Amino acid sequence: MREHRRGMTWGVASILLAVLVAIFAVSFFLAPDASEGDESFAGTDSTVTAILEERGIEPWFTPIFEPGSGEIESGLFALQAALGAGLLGFALGNLHGRSASRREQAEPTPPASPGPMPAE
Repeated sequence: MREHRRGMTWGVASILLAVLVAIFAVSFFLAPDASEGDESFAGTDSTVTAILEERGIEPWFTPIFEPGSGEIESGLFALQAALGAGLLGFALGNLHGRSASRREQAEPTPPASPGPMPAE
């Protein structure tokens, strides 16, 4: 019975992976062509900022810190992503360890053998 479930899980995982790859492939074909000098996949921050500036809307505040270049900004973003991934991995590992510990404690332990009977 266990083998049947494992095979079924692999089948579902394979189908989900194929659907995910198909979604990404279709998104590249349906994406608008980039104009001269523009990027086809621009970030939402820059796109929304450009739209708001065209409408004459001014920002409410100024940033506290602006990186000196795009490379520094990318490096800080990568550092933030790495720290977040490390924190998430630590939390998931900790939860997995707790779960394994609880399962181990919940398993009934076999009674200790009484040992050899004393001679009379």
